[in-house]
Amino acid sequence: MRGSQPSCRLPWELVAGIGRVQSVHASGYGLRGDGAADSGSRLEGVQFALIRDTDGGRRGGDAVSDRAVGPTQFIPSTWGSWGADGNGDGVKDPNNMFDAALGTARYLCAGDRDLSRGADLDRAGLSYNKPRAYVNAVRKWVDPYRGAGATENAGRRSGHAAPARLRGENL
Repeated sequence: MRGSQPSCRLPWELVAGIGRVQSVHASGYGLRGDGAADSGSRLEGVQFALIRDTDGGRRGGDAVSDRAVGPTQFIPSTWGSWGADGNGDGVKDPNNMFDAALGTARYLCAGDRDLSRGADLDRAGLSYNKPRAYVNAVRKWVDPYRGAGATENAGRRSGHAAPARLRGENL
């Protein structure tokens, strides 16, 4: 977002915190080396909120209830508004780690937020998921990621570099 919305000042660790809290970085969703993952939880009002299908079952394969999709667990209708092509393949896929990271960044930076300010960071987090406990859980991951020596392009060490388009975007 440094290139398209520099005033947002989005720390990449915030997106990482969301990925950690939402899906443990898609570890339970079949994350593959190309960044793809499977769909997540059915939003049927039992364990999670009740959200009736918003996309005819296109994302998540369920025409009754939506499924939270991808590593950052987008609701399909929200992805329709904020989805992004983070890996430059011409497809906005919420189940792709790179696309999900950029879509999450776009969503968090909405409304001219400056995420270096605590109030804007809280507003962004609460807009992503309403419970205060959720925002607190995400924020608890920001400092450990900062202190772990991880970098925005840490994927290079594992052989899975972030796509050039995403690296150029510099969340």
